[in-house]
Amino acid sequence: MFHKVKSVIPEKNFKLLVQFSEGTTKRYDVSALFEKWPAFQALKNTPELFGCVKVDAGGYGISWNENIDLESEELWDNGKTIATPFDDLLSFRDATDLWGLNESTLRKAIQYGKLTHGVDVQKFGKQWIITKSAMHREYGNPKK
Repeated sequence: MFHKVKSVIPEKNFKLLVQFSEGTTKRYDVSALFEKWPAFQALKNTPELFGCVKVDAGGYGISWNENIDLESEELWDNGKTIATPFDDLLSFRDATDLWGLNESTLRKAIQYGKLTHGVDVQKFGKQWIITKSAMHREYGNPKK
C-alpha cells in the first residue's frame, strides 16, 4: 500500500513529524542518514536548511532541495508511530481516495442516517471530517 504524506513539520534534533493521508502520524529521525548518505550532511551542517522541508507534489515524499529528499515509504517504514488526538480523523477526500468512493456517497450516508453528524462526521468550515472507525464500520477495509 502506498502511504501519501499530508504534512511534515521539522522538530529539534533532526526529527520530523510526518502526517499521512490515512490519519497516522510518525516521527522520523533524519540524523540516522547523516553517515549513510553524504547529501544529508548538508542538513547537519546547515540547520536552517533542515527547517525548509516540504511535502512533494502528490504526497510521494518530502524534500529540502533538488539534492535531498525522502520517499514516503521510507518515512512510513522507518518512522515511529506516535499517538495524536487526530489519528482517527480523515478528510472526506482522503477517505474517498482510500476506500475508492465518491464524496457524494458519504454525504448521502449522512442524509440517510448511516453516519451520525457530531459522532462519525463533522464539518469544519467547508471541510468535512470522518472517523476511520466509521469508514471501517460502513465500508470495510480501504481499497487502496
